[in-house]
Amino acid sequence: MQEVRHFQPSTVSRRVSVMAGFYRTCVIDQVIAASPADYVRRPNVPAESPTLGLSHLQFEALLSASRLSANVNDFALVVMLGLLGLRIFEACGANVEDLGEEHGHRVLRVHGKGGKVVLTPLPPAVQRAIERAVAGRAEGPILLNRRGSRMDRHAATRRLKHLANSAAIQLPRMHPHMLRHTFVTTMLDAGVDLRDVQIAARHADPRTTMRYDRARKNLDRHPNYILAAYMASGT
Repeated sequence: MQEVRHFQPSTVSRRVSVMAGFYRTCVIDQVIAASPADYVRRPNVPAESPTLGLSHLQFEALLSASRLSANVNDFALVVMLGLLGLRIFEACGANVEDLGEEHGHRVLRVHGKGGKVVLTPLPPAVQRAIERAVAGRAEGPILLNRRGSRMDRHAATRRLKHLANSAAIQLPRMHPHMLRHTFVTTMLDAGVDLRDVQIAARHADPRTTMRYDRARKNLDRHPNYILAAYMASGT
């Protein structure tokens, strides 16, 4: 999978784990004598995520640019990814019918990985952004492309790149998962407990949550800054 389809090591490791679990069940149920997955070499998963999220100022700039955009779907897209932490397939797959109320909270029914359905509360700003995008419709996709049909990940990526350029955000590349990454790191910066962030991001393992944050922390606390400050008089 790594060599042919160029998947990230974490993706390969996760899929091999699922396969290994299936074969392990087959062994327990005596369907097969031994698991062939026992001989599959798993890739080393780095302790930090290769994706970097936006900084606080960059995220604010992107929110402002999307809020001021003439395309009402832009702001809804950014807040669904960056303030709700949805995966791109979850945001694009969300329908008007998934909106509702639960115990006094306005909520979105999110259809996540593995067919799991969770209720995500909508903060007022997110609720307003979604209502603008829905524009009174009773059914159908929340996010629409310029042709009025369901937005897909490719259209979403194009909109995010356009918004990043409008906000003068200088990045090597811009893609939807960066906003989910930003969701995690911004929550941790705001002082939210790791366990609560893990629940909000719907990570089964807290180590996944920490991988999102470790790459940024490694840059923020890099000793190069200490050395440069120590030698400031000579530079």
